[in-house]
Amino acid sequence: MASEGKNKYLVGIFDDEDILIPAVKKMRAEGVNIHEVYTPYPVHDLDVYLGYKRSRLSKAAFMFGATGTFLAILMQTYMLGFAWPMVIGGKDYVTYPDFVPVTFELTVLLAALGMVASFLISNNLGPGKQAVMFDPRSTDDKFVMAIDLGVNSKFSQEELEKILTDNGVSEKPKEKEV
Repeated sequence: MASEGKNKYLVGIFDDEDILIPAVKKMRAEGVNIHEVYTPYPVHDLDVYLGYKRSRLSKAAFMFGATGTFLAILMQTYMLGFAWPMVIGGKDYVTYPDFVPVTFELTVLLAALGMVASFLISNNLGPGKQAVMFDPRSTDDKFVMAIDLGVNSKFSQEELEKILTDNGVSEKPKEKEV
C-alpha cells in the first residue's frame, strides 16, 4: 500500500522516439491515462499526442507586456510632465515619441520577469522544492513514460505492464512511488 501523500506509478523506458510516439498513440486509444512522458530533448507534437491543451502562458506574457507598456508611459508622463518638468531642446514637457525606447525596454523587462515567475509558480518550482525524477536516464538518452496507477483503476497493474511491453518498452516496466 502506498504511504500517505504518495502516488504509485508504472514506469516504462523507451530507447527511441520512433517507438515512443506510436506507443503513446496506441495506449491513449486503448484508454490508458498517461501521467507524463519525459524525454532527453523536445519531441515534436508529443503534447498533441498526450492530449494536452494549449498553454495559457502566451496570454500571461501579453498581460505582463501590456502592464509594462502602461507603467512606462505613466511613469514618464508623471516624471517629465508633473514631478520634474524640464524644457529640453525647446520641446514640450511630455513628448510621446521620445518615450518609445524606455517604453519598449520596460515592456520587455516586465514580460520576461513575469514569465519567469509564472513558469516557476505553474511548475511548482523554487527554493526547497524536490525534483521528481522517475529515471535519471531521461536527461541523457532514454524516454520515460509514467502511468499513474491510481488514475488507471480500470486496468490492473499486470494489464498495464502487458500493454507497455506490447508497445515496445526496452526494459521491464517498474513500479515507483512518488
